[in-house]
Amino acid sequence: MICDPVSLEIIRGAARAAQAEMEALLERTAMSAFIREKKDFYTALFDAEGAMVVGSDLPIFGDIVGPVAAKFPLETMRPGDLYWYNDCYGSRGAVSHSNDQVFLAPAFVDGARVGFVMGWAHFSDIGGLRPGSISPDATDHFQEGIIIPPVRLMRAGETNEALLEVFWRNSRFPTQSQGDTRALMAAVRLGEKRLEEIARRFAPDVLADAFAQLLSRTETIVRQKLRATFPVGTTRFTDAIDSDGHGNGPFRLRLALTRTEDDRFILDTSETDDQAIGPVNLLMHPDVPGMALGLYFLQGEDGQVLNAGGPRALDEVILRQGSLLAPRAPAPLGLRGITMMRLLAALHGLVATARPGEAPAAHSAYVVVALRGMVAQKSFLMSDGVGVGYGARPFADGTDAVYFVAQENYPVEFMELSYPVRLLRYALHEDSGGAGRYRGGCGVVRDYEVLVDGAMLAVRLDTVVNPPWGVADGMGGGTGSAIVNPGTAGERRLASLSDGTVLNRGDVLRLATGGGGGWGHPHDRPAATVLADVQGGFVSAKAAARDYGVAITNNTLDAAATTALRATRPAAGAFHRRAYADVLD
Repeated sequence: MICDPVSLEIIRGAARAAQAEMEALLERTAMSAFIREKKDFYTALFDAEGAMVVGSDLPIFGDIVGPVAAKFPLETMRPGDLYWYNDCYGSRGAVSHSNDQVFLAPAFVDGARVGFVMGWAHFSDIGGLRPGSISPDATDHFQEGIIIPPVRLMRAGETNEALLEVFWRNSRFPTQSQGDTRALMAAVRLGEKRLEEIARRFAPDVLADAFAQLLSRTETIVRQKLRATFPVGTTRFTDAIDSDGHGNGPFRLRLALTRTEDDRFILDTSETDDQAIGPVNLLMHPDVPGMALGLYFLQGEDGQVLNAGGPRALDEVILRQGSLLAPRAPAPLGLRGITMMRLLAALHGLVATARPGEAPAAHSAYVVVALRGMVAQKSFLMSDGVGVGYGARPFADGTDAVYFVAQENYPVEFMELSYPVRLLRYALHEDSGGAGRYRGGCGVVRDYEVLVDGAMLAVRLDTVVNPPWGVADGMGGGTGSAIVNPGTAGERRLASLSDGTVLNRGDVLRLATGGGGGWGHPHDRPAATVLADVQGGFVSAKAAARDYGVAITNNTLDAAATTALRATRPAAGAFHRRAYADVLD
């Protein structure tokens, strides 16, 4: 061991600080709202061979360095180089839809490569069928914007400006794209500098050993947790997404995790349904399940980091070409977030099946609406990702109004200043959290008043037909909806995946998002806690009586009526949908 335990922790902290500094720079200098306000970006540090060592908790990436190294061998790289791609199929799903741009730079000390740094961000528009480059109408990957194969953007510090000009020319909002590009390049250059500083302070061989120890430590912990969770044999779970926006669905994700007698772990996804015509296909890199399980198993492990050690804990991941998780090009991928969120829930479902009651309940898939049009003779694109409820846990309620990992909902003030909309309502979606001993998280309700004529709306919503499931007798989560002019004679309920709806001045879009599943029998939730839920707007008095057996009148608990309601305890089957293997197969 070259790196001692104290130095290891200092290096881990320094690497994490460098990553956080990169993210802070990107957030503060990017131009697009999706990066600056919604924080749809990610940074990471890698060892000298390209294994991710330190990254944020965003488990949807595969081998980021591999696609570059396949075209530009590691030994040919030089200080000042910068590489770029967004090619989903060319990277085997390391990047999973074309809006996500990956910038990668090697770091050197005295001519020796010591690692890599990566910055990734969602660019709002890169061409394609519709403004925003993502549309439920897409049936072909080429309709989702310009595709950049792995290229060398900078050689020894010299930038290929012509290549950037081609990219910017394909955006409907080139100035914004230019600003985001420069911000991302600056963040990567900052990370490169910080990684070189760490290597010089501790010496390259000490840094290399520290990174190797961090990878080994993660792999060891995740493998230990896998052994503690899954018995020898095969554990199965099936979940589903509702539709592909083209009249097809549901699409089932069938997972089978096998633990062999000699403790090999094999994840088989080959029984997953065939790829979709619409853009809900997820080109899943084989590293993704290990990253996701690593994120789950590292919870509560102080000082541990999510890195490539997670995927190494799975000995094999089996994919079937032509399936929803391994589509053949040029199948569209723009709305892969729906399938990705179901996949994460299904992996929790494997844990819940192997160890009943030990996993969180399922979550809803975060919702995206895109409003496009003209105002003051200028084009605008409002792409709003909206939070949902997450599943309850064995020890606590689910989280309310979450827009994926560390990303955020747009503030009201920002939206109204930036786009021709007025937000009339922003509230919790009452009763959307699944009932249980621990309640599922609630989604949100947003009412948008449109202030311009001829705006075109796209909606991305799921978990309506197949709502999130509960665990340990908990109820499933509530569903979402998109309604134009609710409560009026002109009320219209929109399809959950739709595009081309035209809205005019004065129209109101009500977007309600789904909640998470509950954990535990609802009658085991203390009546006083249910009362607080009603008073806080999480649960209605009607649902309190129906689901929890708690009688509340005028925001006051009726103890006698509650005792009567809870005298008969409904069977578990009355409360929740079980694993989709029981429902869909």
